[in-house]
Amino acid sequence: MAKYLISFPSAAMVVPDSEWEAVTRDSHAAIDEAKAAGVYVFGGGIDAKVPPVLVSADGSVAEGGYPWAPPLDGGFTVLEVPSREEAVAWAARIAKACRCDQELRVFGFDPQS
Repeated sequence: MAKYLISFPSAAMVVPDSEWEAVTRDSHAAIDEAKAAGVYVFGGGIDAKVPPVLVSADGSVAEGGYPWAPPLDGGFTVLEVPSREEAVAWAARIAKACRCDQELRVFGFDPQS
């Protein structure tokens, strides 16, 4: 079984104001389905109101993230499923619920993590 990241950047959610209630309902229903199926690991959204900090090996903290990297925002879900095909199917369910395409990535397996 592999863990998959299903995510989208905030800018991908272009939803009319009149649809937000339905998006919230449908996205929560998709997550409830994943929980009921036993494949949900965790999920949420990056809190855009809290700016990132960059922590160095010596423990020093600098405001902001990597200056050369695009901002990390949006929502994400981590699922553990037996195949990429099943991960794609879940990503499609979440895409339909959220009204936006989802990026799908697999986590590399590290037996010591």
